[in-house]
Amino acid sequence: MHNVLTLNNISAEGLDRLPSSDYVVGNDVDAPAGILLRSYNMHDMTIPDSLQAVARAGAGVNNIPIDALAQRGIPVFNAPGANANAVKELVIAGALLAARNLCPAWAYVRDLPGEGAELNKAVEAGKKQFVGYELPSRTLGVLGLGAIGVQVANTALVLGMRVIGYDPQMTVRRAWELSSGVQQARNLEDLVSRADMVTVHVPLVDGTRNLLNEARIRLMQTGSVILNFSRGEIVEEAAVLAALDEEKLSAYVTDFPSRSLIDNPKVIGLPHLGASTHEAEANCAVMVAENLRAYLEHGMIRHSVNFPEADMPRADAYRVTVANANVPNMVGQMSTVLADAGLNIVDLLNKSRGEVAYTIVDLESEVSAETIANIRAIEGVLLVRNLGKAVS
Repeated sequence: MHNVLTLNNISAEGLDRLPSSDYVVGNDVDAPAGILLRSYNMHDMTIPDSLQAVARAGAGVNNIPIDALAQRGIPVFNAPGANANAVKELVIAGALLAARNLCPAWAYVRDLPGEGAELNKAVEAGKKQFVGYELPSRTLGVLGLGAIGVQVANTALVLGMRVIGYDPQMTVRRAWELSSGVQQARNLEDLVSRADMVTVHVPLVDGTRNLLNEARIRLMQTGSVILNFSRGEIVEEAAVLAALDEEKLSAYVTDFPSRSLIDNPKVIGLPHLGASTHEAEANCAVMVAENLRAYLEHGMIRHSVNFPEADMPRADAYRVTVANANVPNMVGQMSTVLADAGLNIVDLLNKSRGEVAYTIVDLESEVSAETIANIRAIEGVLLVRNLGKAVS
């Protein structure tokens, strides 16, 4: 039986993937082997000694101490791409809001007095204030071509926009998905200087903080728009506010409003709606629940942000998994311990990522507690799990 602690409300579609015959799931579970969450801040919580895995039903993991967990041999799973369509739709909506001045126009109509002919006259008199432009007349710069960025770029092309993309870490998989009509920018400065609208789709890490800063915003066309549905800190707020005051930018559309941004009439601030659809929440929950289950039951790692991918079919054997520091001779030492215990290896997979390595070992016979303790005693070993024999 596996205990799973939920730190936020998780879609029922996802929880259904953890059968009650094998899992105890809830927000008051003791000694959890797994944690499921969305936006809960784990940085200030005490991590239970029982914990073996953390799964976030979303893409960003800034609310999770991923490095500290990796040092304890605990993988963190997320749901890349599961909310891509929801975010894509909101980005396109944000572009339309800015292009057609829909938010101030709506506010204008709501405040109109009178009715009938008087109201109609006021409506017609005011519409000149809100003349906008059509998207096919503009160039969209897409910074970050992952699951979301590729969908945004492809959809903007369908709407008739010119699209430029930039992502020095783009994967082969995403390259296959990207339309051939998307032009490639040489670098970030090239992207922002050629675009009328720039949308950011990169994770928040040290290297992306204030990625769109004062110098790069000044390279943009006068009257441009920035769309930020990634993370607030990726765009330098003070530089945006200054550019709006100077009319370098005509609008800033963001899912991460602050007090200063809310007070600016040229800012369209939304309450972090990017993945807030029933479909996206269900997709994210299903993906992370399935990956959490694959890890807890079979030791497989899929879509982890701090561990390597490790997906080895389960043989008719006894399985042990080991997380350890990525240093030489770890597999050799583990093999020696197993050989000394008279255990024959049926299959083995060893993968590494950065400072962490992970090994799955299938063995012909049952592994004793003493052998597990001997593996755990090897210097550099972080976590050992004895999964036993697969249940047919």
